[in-house]
Amino acid sequence: MRLTFNRLFDVEGITPDRVQLVRHQDARAGTTTSPYALWVDRDPGFELYQAIQARPVFRTDKGSLIASFVVTPAAETLFAGLYGIHGVGTAAPGTLDPVGGHDVSGINLYDLSPDPRLAFYIGKVVIEWGTGYRSWVQRAHKQDKEVVEVRREFREERFPGFVEFEATLSEVARLPRGWRAILSSSRGVYLLTCPRTREQYVGSATGEGGFVARWEQHAAKGGDAVKFRSREPSDYSVTVLEVAGSTATTHDVQVAEQRWIRKLRSVDMGLNGNPGGQAI
Repeated sequence: MRLTFNRLFDVEGITPDRVQLVRHQDARAGTTTSPYALWVDRDPGFELYQAIQARPVFRTDKGSLIASFVVTPAAETLFAGLYGIHGVGTAAPGTLDPVGGHDVSGINLYDLSPDPRLAFYIGKVVIEWGTGYRSWVQRAHKQDKEVVEVRREFREERFPGFVEFEATLSEVARLPRGWRAILSSSRGVYLLTCPRTREQYVGSATGEGGFVARWEQHAAKGGDAVKFRSREPSDYSVTVLEVAGSTATTHDVQVAEQRWIRKLRSVDMGLNGNPGGQAI
C-alpha cells in the first residue's frame, strides 16, 4: 500500500479538508535568494515570504491550515512545516519581499503561526507534487499526494562537484549557501552557453568572490561583457571548465582562459570579442 501525505494528517487527527498544500518555488528573474535557501537558513524571511500574497489564496475560516513545501535544488518537493491561519491584513508601508526584494506594501499579509503537529516530518518527507506546478496552492482532500521518501533526518543537497555542476545565471543567487561558499572560494575558467541562440562565452574568475562574483556580474546585464548586455541572463547556462589551484596566479588563470577560448573557438563562434581573453 502506498503512503500518502493525507495519511499523516489522519494519524495526527487533522481533517484534510481544512488543509491547503502550498509549494514554494520562486524562479522570477532578479531574485536574490530562494524560499528553500531562506528555509534552510532558518531565516524569518521564509515565513514572511509565504505570508505575503498578492491574491487572497489562503482560507481564513476557523481551523484552516497550510502544509508548506519547498522545492530543493534537485527539484524535490520537501515538507517545510504546518501552519495555522488566523486571519489576513495588509503589509505595512516599506515591507520588502524577502526573495525578490521589491516593495509589497499594502498587499495581503496573512497571520500565520507554526503548528507543532507533523513537526517530526519537517525536512524529512518528500512528496510527488505531480505535473501541475503552476497550481502551487491545492486542497489536501482533493490532492492526496504520494510520499516518495521519508528520510531519517534533513540533509542539505550536496554540492555535485565542479565537473557535474550546471546552473543558469538567474539561478546563481538562489543556490544553497554551501554551494555558494564553495564556488565563491574558487577561481578558474567557466563557460556560458545559450541553447536558444547557440552562443557561448568563455570567461575567467580571478577576483574576490570567485566564480559567484563573476557570474553575478554577468547576471547584472552582462557586467563588463559588452555583448551580453542585450541578452537575458536567465537564458545562459553556466559550467566550470577548469578550477585554478591554490598557488595559481591571475596570469595563470588568464592563460588557461585563452587556451579554452582557442579550443572552443568562442571568438568566431561565440561572444568572446577579445582573442586575448581579457574582459570585453
